Amino acid sequence: MEIKVVTENARVPVTVMNIHGDIDSITYQAFQAKADELISDGARYILVNMAEAPYISSAGLRSLHNIFNKLRSLHKDVNDDELRKKMSAGNYKSPYIKIANLSSHIKEVFELSGFETYMEVHDDIGQAVASF
Repeated sequence: MEIKVVTENARVPVTVMNIHGDIDSITYQAFQAKADELISDGARYILVNMAEAPYISSAGLRSLHNIFNKLRSLHKDVNDDELRKKMSAGNYKSPYIKIANLSSHIKEVFELSGFETYMEVHDDIGQAVASF
């Protein structure tokens, strides 16, 4: 797996992580470490572009959830109880981490695991950046 990072200007600076390869039990730690480094260096809005990532394992999903939690703790938009209520009602999508260009397989995994209930998924990188 390779990660290429660029910053796009939207309403806020958006850090785009372009993933090339699978995020699985072998590569998830590098993915998590890169995201942690970006957050430590000041990234507050992250778009994960999966156009070149054909597969994600449960370890990769955990990493995405960890990134969600780290960004949420920095922004403190809602408390845990409010978040659970909004997620249960389908009224919460993270304004801090979004996903673009999922393969049909990964899209199915996102739906089955519930990730699409709290992470916006876009099919177009330009629209994804503009959504921040």
